Amino acid sequence: MVIIQKKSFEVKKSGGKVAILTAGTSDIPIAEEARIIAEEMGCEVMTAYDVGVAGIHRVFSPLKEIIEKDADVLIVITGREGALPSLISGIIDIPVIAVPTSIGYGSGGKGVGALMAMLQACSLGIAIVNIDGGVAAGAVASLIANRMAKFRRAESDKS
Repeated sequence: MVIIQKKSFEVKKSGGKVAILTAGTSDIPIAEEARIIAEEMGCEVMTAYDVGVAGIHRVFSPLKEIIEKDADVLIVITGREGALPSLISGIIDIPVIAVPTSIGYGSGGKGVGALMAMLQACSLGIAIVNIDGGVAAGAVASLIANRMAKFRRAESDKS
């Protein structure tokens, strides 16, 4: 991914807050696509990589920080069995955008298994983008976060 802009261009900070988690290190390239899009759309971005269900204890500290910093939306990126978005959305009250990655093998390889798991998740509050859809996830998350920021500003202007 390449960002081309004039030297004098500055991204206007919106006040929107996007958090991004990956299950494993192989999911980081997709997370970086989402991060770049969100930052270019004016959002503050928090990231925590390699916090998947294979070592579930790794997710609790990043989640605590995400909640404390009051993220507007959370992007959760994972391949293999695609379990992390369902787990996360079951324990927090922040909208989750799930991104299946093409990491994986066997009958559910190339992201199909992760996509199917996410589409069938029983916890609520999950929206899913296509396999390796970091750009789409970043754009949707930014739209949500920027809208939240707009209403926070309007509320503070009333006070």
